Amino acid sequence: MNDSAPDVSTQIIYCGDCLQQLPRLPDASIDLIYIDPPFNSNRNYEVFWGETKEKRGFEDRHASTAAYIDFMRPRCVQLARVLKPTGSFYYHCDWHASHYVKVMLDQIFGENNFQNEIVWKRSTAHSDAKQGSKHFGRLHDVLLFYTGGSENYPWNEQYLPLAQAYVDSHYANRDADGRRYMWDNLTGPGGAAKGNAYYEVLGVEGFWRYSREKMAELIKEGRVAIPPKGKTPRLKRYLDQSKGVPLQSVWDDLSPVNSQAKESLGYPTQKPLGLLERIIKTSSNPGQTVLDAFCGCGTALVSAQNLGRKWIGIDVSPTACRVMAKRLVKDCRLTEGKDFSVRDLPWSEAQLRKIPPFEFENWAIIALGGIKNKVQVGDMGIDGRIYPAHSMPTKRADELGFMDVWYPIQVKQKDKAGRPDIDSFEAVMQRENRTKGFFVSFDFTQDALAEIGSFFKKQGRVIVPLTVHDILEEEIAAKLA
Repeated sequence: MNDSAPDVSTQIIYCGDCLQQLPRLPDASIDLIYIDPPFNSNRNYEVFWGETKEKRGFEDRHASTAAYIDFMRPRCVQLARVLKPTGSFYYHCDWHASHYVKVMLDQIFGENNFQNEIVWKRSTAHSDAKQGSKHFGRLHDVLLFYTGGSENYPWNEQYLPLAQAYVDSHYANRDADGRRYMWDNLTGPGGAAKGNAYYEVLGVEGFWRYSREKMAELIKEGRVAIPPKGKTPRLKRYLDQSKGVPLQSVWDDLSPVNSQAKESLGYPTQKPLGLLERIIKTSSNPGQTVLDAFCGCGTALVSAQNLGRKWIGIDVSPTACRVMAKRLVKDCRLTEGKDFSVRDLPWSEAQLRKIPPFEFENWAIIALGGIKNKVQVGDMGIDGRIYPAHSMPTKRADELGFMDVWYPIQVKQKDKAGRPDIDSFEAVMQRENRTKGFFVSFDFTQDALAEIGSFFKKQGRVIVPLTVHDILEEEIAAKLA
């Protein structure tokens, strides 16, 4: 297989729309692409990210199916450009637009490069059919599988365990050592035309599947014999040597990620690791590069890392990018900045003014080196906490709740935080008996700054006002001291 391709930097999460980020990648540089873009499903989700306080409302709706296809087409054109001729592409979607998506992908990747429509049965006991509605429950997603044009794309066949009923009926025989086996046919259908040789085996002449040498070897090993009730030599095929059943296009053995699942992050469209591991094992080899251009909470990246692949992730949400980074640190024991990097998180004041409040809050707390409040609702005026270096124990950062040496962080995505905002934060500091706190906003009114000074004179408690400019220009070191 000719796997030469331009050099491409990997182990990177890019924050931004993939339509703007994909042009960074060279032509024909990616071995496997998986995308799970927002479905045209007209559903609203309320997302509660694991271990954070934020409540994120996001929509995966479009004005129409045509609008959805118009949105995805230029992005898929870019994905086709970066896919190697020996590469594979999987588009994960559901029943709402899958047929329209396939027509689009046939045009972009070529209908002759379409390999499979894979049906993933994502639910078993659930039906989305409301009482009185007249349709069958919709229990599956669709994965559309294309390749890049070459016949030499990676293909590592996967197998499922044999059904117990099949084992009981077909592997009913046992050797003296208890090994289960079945008698399998040895004759060569099609005769010489199919390349099968004609010779005698254990007194029986015919066309056989194996050469004389191989047959003699099998007889010597006791693998070929005439069964007690048979007349023709047959092959002993042992159960413990069976690979199982080759995986087909209907996948009904992978459970979805529910709220009780160990890997759950609270992301409503989170896909199970087993699903991505299956795709990556099948359609790539160790050391090859996997791209997920709508990577959400990062399941594809974690799977690729665990399986020894290189990877690139893209997502438009800064919070999603931070969640991915945290997951790679926690689940894969990687070090950000050394083993992987996150690039293009919002950095200008103009960009930060446009992002949702919870995204802005996360950005500010992370920029200060703080830890987000683990309480999901009712934060009591505390968005995050800073633990001074001298107070840090050897335990992990998410185990610091017991410590008393910490400073509260309050974040307001406002042009100017006013005195009422400061008054509320002062109440928080008094309630929590904090001697120091940090307040982040784009700017502060003169009344707010005056109240901060008065609060220190009266109570000796310090509120550090930090502007977005202070953080972006890295002018915060002295103020954090």
